[in-house]
Amino acid sequence: MDFGEAIKALKAGKRLARKGWNGKGIFIALMPGNSFEDCSGNKCMTHDYIYIDTTGLKTTNDSAPLDRVPWLASQTDLLSDDWETVK
Repeated sequence: MDFGEAIKALKAGKRLARKGWNGKGIFIALMPGNSFEDCSGNKCMTHDYIYIDTTGLKTTNDSAPLDRVPWLASQTDLLSDDWETVK
């Protein structure tokens, strides 16, 4: 699927990855924002954002980061047609 279709899938709650990504076991997903009333202090986001999850990364590199962090698409990601849903 292309990036436009990928955004729709993210909004529908799907997890996505690109076939062309080197790392296997990683995906992006949409995290809904919280209202100000639901936040305690400054520890939450008040707007939806896309994050990448590398906690399931399959690699032989012991120092590879296993994280969940906000994600921004590259131009290559935006223009690619190899997006797919993952579990």
